[in-house]
Amino acid sequence: MWFKNLQLYRLPQGWAVEAESFEQQLARLPLQGCGTTDPRSLGWVAPRDGGSLVHAVNQQWLIALGVEEKLLPASIVKRLAGERAREIEEVDGRRIGRRELRELQEQMTLELLPRAFVRRRTTHAWIDRGNGWLVVDAASPAKAEEVLEHLRRSLDSLPAKVVKPLQSPSAAMTGWVAAGEAPTGFTLDQDLELRSAEKASVRYANHSLEGEEIRQHIADGKVVTRLAMTWNDRISFVLNDLLQIKRLAFLDILKEQSESQADDADERFDIDFTLMTGEGAQLLADLLTALGGEAPVTG
Repeated sequence: MWFKNLQLYRLPQGWAVEAESFEQQLARLPLQGCGTTDPRSLGWVAPRDGGSLVHAVNQQWLIALGVEEKLLPASIVKRLAGERAREIEEVDGRRIGRRELRELQEQMTLELLPRAFVRRRTTHAWIDRGNGWLVVDAASPAKAEEVLEHLRRSLDSLPAKVVKPLQSPSAAMTGWVAAGEAPTGFTLDQDLELRSAEKASVRYANHSLEGEEIRQHIADGKVVTRLAMTWNDRISFVLNDLLQIKRLAFLDILKEQSESQADDADERFDIDFTLMTGEGAQLLADLLTALGGEAPVTG
């Protein structure tokens, strides 16, 4: 169980919810699967086959949101509705208007949904009660918000907030690159994106960050919006200006440690999760320190 992307949210210290109560609340809205005419369905599923809705290891919880979606391309609906409209025009000798065409498309959608293929995806989230983190393994904020929205529907209370560091990630990353020096515990890697106020951007991939070219871009007013980094030679990632962590990769030393300790699949899952959450929590703590800490909560 190794996350690949981190969308970060803060939970208050001392959030007093026990695993049993938490799971009972999630069980209010499990994944039911798409009905005959449902285009989409979502709900909680067990992170492990045959397991509980909350996989708990000490203060670390793993949950999973399952989403089923009917695959019904709009182009097919539009084409078949158009064919139906032409048939009506030929038989009735009248022209189909826009409103009636939309109604035909809705009717065609209902007719086709029972025969559509179903695609299922799962989004995992990690709750670190001890350190006050809610972390969603999602590449886009929309997928993360999908998890938070369903959590809010399921729970009596979810006091999760977006993380706000004192220094903006863009300003901090720009300073690190300009100085050619990473914050303590980190190294700068070779992927970089800079952007101007006019939205002009420059990207570097597998490119040394040394030299005057990049510094000249910064001198001209561009700021860093994406930067590849490595933490303590253990985790590599790309940080962006929205404090999203992408392309997260736990390096071989951690995975080898897991393999050497596990005797079976269940134990391997727990060890992977324990290593990921332990290392991930330290990474997040060091990253917030590098960004000057967190802004005080107001309101």
